[in-house]
Amino acid sequence: MLKGLLYISSDLKKVKGVEVLPSILNADKDPFCFRCGNNEKIRFARLPNKALYCRNCLKMGRISCNDNLYYLKPDEQDRMYFENPLEFEGMLSHAQQGGAEAVLKAIRTKKPLLLWAVAGSGKTEMMFPGIEEGLKKGLRICLASPRVDVCIELAPRLKEAFPDVPQACLYGSSNQTFAGEPFVVATTHQLMRFYHYFDLIFIDEVDAFPFAKDPFLEYAVQKAGCPESVPIYVTATPERKWQLETLKGERNYIKIPARYHGFPLPVPKACWIGDWQKALNKKQIPSKVLKWIKKIKYLEKPILIFFPTIDVMFQFKDIIQAYGFSDIETVHAADELRKEKVDQLRERKISILLTTTILERGVTFSDVQVAVFGSEGPIFTEAALVQISGRVGRKKDFPSGEVWFFHYGKTKEMIRAIQHIKLMNKLGYEEGLLNDG
Repeated sequence: MLKGLLYISSDLKKVKGVEVLPSILNADKDPFCFRCGNNEKIRFARLPNKALYCRNCLKMGRISCNDNLYYLKPDEQDRMYFENPLEFEGMLSHAQQGGAEAVLKAIRTKKPLLLWAVAGSGKTEMMFPGIEEGLKKGLRICLASPRVDVCIELAPRLKEAFPDVPQACLYGSSNQTFAGEPFVVATTHQLMRFYHYFDLIFIDEVDAFPFAKDPFLEYAVQKAGCPESVPIYVTATPERKWQLETLKGERNYIKIPARYHGFPLPVPKACWIGDWQKALNKKQIPSKVLKWIKKIKYLEKPILIFFPTIDVMFQFKDIIQAYGFSDIETVHAADELRKEKVDQLRERKISILLTTTILERGVTFSDVQVAVFGSEGPIFTEAALVQISGRVGRKKDFPSGEVWFFHYGKTKEMIRAIQHIKLMNKLGYEEGLLNDG
């Protein structure tokens, strides 16, 4: 029985030191699932024996009001201490140092922090000093994200930076299992399994779906942390409520408006392409889009194009292949080969990758050029469009590039996204963090 995890099996109650916890509280009136935080009656159901069970976390194993949860509390002697765990030869920029110092202060004062830093600013590197200090003090640390792709992208980078620290990477289809590691990279869903284990939790891309829309995941983070654990929230696009809280002084935060290499964020350009769905139905690609693709292909740069739906993406692919473009692939959330396809674009084995918003954040490509096809679609919120734009110009050797919003009607979200990026660049110049322009 591993310490820090919640178990269902009643056989574990015989284990020395185990704590017995309720599974479902107030089952007869206002049920509450202790494991996942579900308190919505519609998400509960009854077994043939009338016992109430939670449907919200059924994939983790069924628990009913007749079951208990079993938990073995970690001991102080179980802590692992590391003398010099960080192996990072890079140098933090002035802006990154500010972010890193804010993280360290939050850890030392045990005060939650919002690290609001633009896409491509090097947020992961800003976490390094805090993670290092935590590991030296024997803290149990988790870096969680709502997105599987972000976890897959971050895990090897963190292992390279902290090579001698046991690390687990946990997500739905992962072949790894938790074995008491002091450093865990996990999707926020996986935190439902933990109870009072982590001393320090970083929530990367805190505004991303599903975390931002699922109160149960916020509960999972709180439950996974020790009573005095410190949450560090990390994102380039905090939700509007959080932004207002920072303005009112109600939320501890630091804003990093510049990328580590000191060049401004690429500002998207909006381009009207008419009724693109009508064009696709006629087996045609809008001429402005086709012209842009041909230009970028001629420059031998990789292309990443985002689509409002999977159906539109596949329709676009079939048509553009008929135009003679063969080195092209598609990715979406249910694509089991999406990691391999992403690597193909990185390695230039393909030149065009078509995607849904699954790749809006957490991935980096060298010198990639980006377009959003049908950017008026409701899925393309301000935050999504800012994150998508942040895929361009992330590398020091290629700090600029093109972002195009191809649309059939400009939306408020598109306008806000462009304004958001321009404002961050303005702040970067005013703070002396940008060197171009």
